[in-house]
Amino acid sequence: MEKVKKKKKSAALRSEARWAWFFVAPTMIGLIILNFYPIISTIVQSFYRTKGLTGQTFAGFQNYVTAFQDSTTWQALLNTIKYAIIEVPFSVVIALILAVFLNRKMIGRSVYRTIFFLPMVCAPAAVAMVWKWLYNQNFGLINNLFGSNVAWVNDPNITWISIGIIGVWSVLGYNIVLFISGLQEIPGDYYEAAQIDGAGGIRQFFNITVPLLSPTTFFIVQTRIIGALTVFDLMFMVLDKTSQALQKTQSMVYIFYQYAFTNNNKGMGATIVVILLVFILLVTFILQRLEKKVVFYN
Repeated sequence: MEKVKKKKKSAALRSEARWAWFFVAPTMIGLIILNFYPIISTIVQSFYRTKGLTGQTFAGFQNYVTAFQDSTTWQALLNTIKYAIIEVPFSVVIALILAVFLNRKMIGRSVYRTIFFLPMVCAPAAVAMVWKWLYNQNFGLINNLFGSNVAWVNDPNITWISIGIIGVWSVLGYNIVLFISGLQEIPGDYYEAAQIDGAGGIRQFFNITVPLLSPTTFFIVQTRIIGALTVFDLMFMVLDKTSQALQKTQSMVYIFYQYAFTNNNKGMGATIVVILLVFILLVTFILQRLEKKVVFYN
């Protein structure tokens, strides 16, 4: 009898395992086809040099040597970091402050939330084109409003800041939604106890809201850093190829596009992607090491 029970149990476990693999298989196949295979293919491609329209020759590490010796690569990496320095801190801080206000009971709260989230549902191309007209030196609304004649997207000294402002504006809605979700998870007992102890709104914000919201903040910071380091559409749509500020503004993904699709040098394009991937992995590793020191889990 015991042997029969064990056989039935093992058969049931095998059947359960088969069904588990059946349901997990589509996701695993999707990951392999859409994620793992392109990564491996890109790494392999980075060791080849494109010759003509279709031919390729093995180049070893020559593409990496060329990339590291080219000042354009370092300038693009610097531009990408500068963009991230503007977008990430400002979008997180502004979104946190707005989320605190939008989490309170007020008239028209849903309307305000919708207005702030609207940029997230707009196509990046549409967002970029609207801001390009706003920044127009001769006919733009910003210059007409302030009576100035600033070349917002043609001056190498300020164009990266102008692009960063668009980035901050376009991701505020996403950050606000996540912050509101995190705020609603904080028990109200903490704030009631703080009020009894005489703590004002500012003290409650820094002593309760900020620490208890740190897991959400860390997640947003980490994802936004990755998003900022892979920015492409804003530079591509807002900046003209003849712009004087292009060299001081183009990102790593932008020069990848130039190498791979404009110059048809897919080997160098893949090399740029691999360099950016390694840099993102390094930044992510540092952030993960800092998580235990900066994140408070209640």
